[in-house]
Amino acid sequence: MNRKLASALSGGAVLALALTGCSSDDSDEKARSWAKKVCDQLQPQVKKIQDANTSISEHSDKDSSSEDVQKADSAAFQQISEAYKSLAVAVDKAGEPPVEEGETLRKDAVKELNGISASYTGLKEKIDGMDPKDRAEFADDLKEIADDLKTLGKSGDQAINKLQSGDLGKAMAEQDGCRKPGPGEASPSAA
Repeated sequence: MNRKLASALSGGAVLALALTGCSSDDSDEKARSWAKKVCDQLQPQVKKIQDANTSISEHSDKDSSSEDVQKADSAAFQQISEAYKSLAVAVDKAGEPPVEEGETLRKDAVKELNGISASYTGLKEKIDGMDPKDRAEFADDLKEIADDLKTLGKSGDQAINKLQSGDLGKAMAEQDGCRKPGPGEASPSAA
């Protein structure tokens, strides 16, 4: 039952913003400066999301009591919600990205990140309201949460994807906090 939850989380909307990929030397200094402001804040939030996902997986992989699963998932959803909220603040504080329609991109990304944060807060409230003593109902409710996570994973990465495209995406890829690890390095990717 909780394995579905862990699976949905690992494939979900766990940070499209994290770790864009290829880099280029032709990004201008303004884009690099903006990207540094965002990417410096990214890595700690990615770690929080990873840690929360690990906690959910650990409680999924062993025969945890419903109460333990509820407690672990609730704490994890809170942690993920706070991480996305922090990412929204980082993007907002970085200011308008130096690209065409930069202010719109920033506002859309902040709105999207805040929306993801609110969704995880909703999942926390949902799991907090579940009755772990009724194991059958608890299992059904966990399936519903896993479905919610799948939907969340498929929804709204559009603004974030736009932020990481073009020259701005290239500038972000140059920053340590947004860089994909090379071969042999530990992957900070949460997805």
